[in-house]
Amino acid sequence: MSTGELLSIEPLELKFPFELKKQISCSIQLSNKTDSHVAFKVKTTNPKKYCVRPNTGVVLPRSTCDVIVTMQAQKEAPPDMQCKDKFLLQSVKKDETITPKDITAEMFNKESGNVVEECKLRVLYVSPPQPPSPVPEGSEEGSSPRASVSENGNVNNAEFATYILALQVTKAFAERPETQDKSTEAKALISRLTEEKNNAVQLNNKLRQELELLKRQGNKNRGGVSIVFVILMGLLGIIMGYLMKKT
Repeated sequence: MSTGELLSIEPLELKFPFELKKQISCSIQLSNKTDSHVAFKVKTTNPKKYCVRPNTGVVLPRSTCDVIVTMQAQKEAPPDMQCKDKFLLQSVKKDETITPKDITAEMFNKESGNVVEECKLRVLYVSPPQPPSPVPEGSEEGSSPRASVSENGNVNNAEFATYILALQVTKAFAERPETQDKSTEAKALISRLTEEKNNAVQLNNKLRQELELLKRQGNKNRGGVSIVFVILMGLLGIIMGYLMKKT
């Protein structure tokens, strides 16, 4: 920023994001620090290349004025992206009756005895802003949700948070009272059926032992054993049918 006696000028370097075949603009802000009217004029070493609006004007007391400098579209880039163009901003204190139409080149002639304040401005070419990075494609269909990792090792927090939320919802559903009640009932039923099955197996083994004993006794006395043998076989069939239904 230039802090002259009349005007403060910002910036002192005109930076143009250079692109071929494209008009580029930047602005200069003039601030009047005095209680008087200040007339100004903008000159350049390359008037065909730049358009300045306004190139002359009046800045009211304690106020500001913006000047827009537009560089015409260029067909080729300068060597090493260096620019030798310069601007000169001249300012002079005038009375309150001054208007932009009253400004003449003679007002800024020092040889005529006018007190003229001057400030030189440089021109710089800078790199144009880079376009935003493309949005990464989502995970392939059918793949399990997981946190994606970028090239620099950063985790995609949005996908990871979604995955964690899904786990929490699944856990909460599994811990619902209704689910727990049904699970408890199922466990009790399985335990009861297992106990009954074990009892039936024990009873079956006991009956087999008694049957073997009766067979051995039947060899000695075949006449009185036949009815008992039939009864035991019938009981054995009933028990086995009961076991088949339970399992």
